[in-house]
Amino acid sequence: MEVILISLFIAALMPLLAKAPLAYAMFKEGRYDNRNPREQQDRLSGFGARAKAAHYNCFEALALYTPGALAVVAVNAATDLMQYYAIAFVFARLCYLFMYWFDIDKLRSLFWIVGCVISFLMLWHAMSVAAQM
Repeated sequence: MEVILISLFIAALMPLLAKAPLAYAMFKEGRYDNRNPREQQDRLSGFGARAKAAHYNCFEALALYTPGALAVVAVNAATDLMQYYAIAFVFARLCYLFMYWFDIDKLRSLFWIVGCVISFLMLWHAMSVAAQM
């Protein structure tokens, strides 16, 4: 169960991790516009635009992963397989970020699919265990 909670903690930190390259791209424009950061982000292109999209996608992935991870913990269904899934989710999401930043679109999509499938499998497993209670 600890592995799943740690993976959830890491997933919650990923938007912050993904913000660093976005902030770098914003600084590279000359300065970080703290008064209107969203407007500045909307003007970014190339790496900066990809960093912005990767940053926002981390929030989306967190919203998808959290229910499954918490459900597994809540129904005490943290099997070895679920822990491997949790590790695989974190790995897939980190790879996803790097693929986005370096513009490797096909692999990026593959890692996105892996993260989504893992999220749904964990929720499905938790619901299956809960139905047997």
